[in-house]
Amino acid sequence: MSPSVRPLAVAVLTAALVTGCGSGFPKDPEGTLDRVRGGELRAGVSESPPWTEVADSGRPSGVEVELVEEFAERIDAEVVWTPGAESHLIRSLEGGDLDVVVAGLTETSPWEKHAALTRPHTEIETGDGRTEKIVLAARLGENGFLTELETFLVEREEG
Repeated sequence: MSPSVRPLAVAVLTAALVTGCGSGFPKDPEGTLDRVRGGELRAGVSESPPWTEVADSGRPSGVEVELVEEFAERIDAEVVWTPGAESHLIRSLEGGDLDVVVAGLTETSPWEKHAALTRPHTEIETGDGRTEKIVLAARLGENGFLTELETFLVEREEG
């Protein structure tokens, strides 16, 4: 390739990659965002006050529960809550049975190899003076869904 043609070829290749060759970007290999939008958002919740609380009635509450419900409203979805132990919920997330897990997780969570952790939605100071960043967990690889969720978190933080 001649030196004068190389910049044009690089520009064309870059444009194709950025636009995803005519398809939506980022992608959800399993179609999570398309399935959830206007449908059901399957959310796992594990007890971790004040972030999440699970009442005997099965109706969860807490800061992160409210976040998920606001996000669901934004994408016209109905939240279907599944309470459980954190480890069980993360396995269900990995297997595609859940779309998001809330449990007062921190960005240093041991689940980072099993779930996509969002940007922090808040920070807290621990009793020993450390700062902990609190995140949500989504399914690995479902980047369209994750981008939509993180955009919601950013806009909420700014507004």
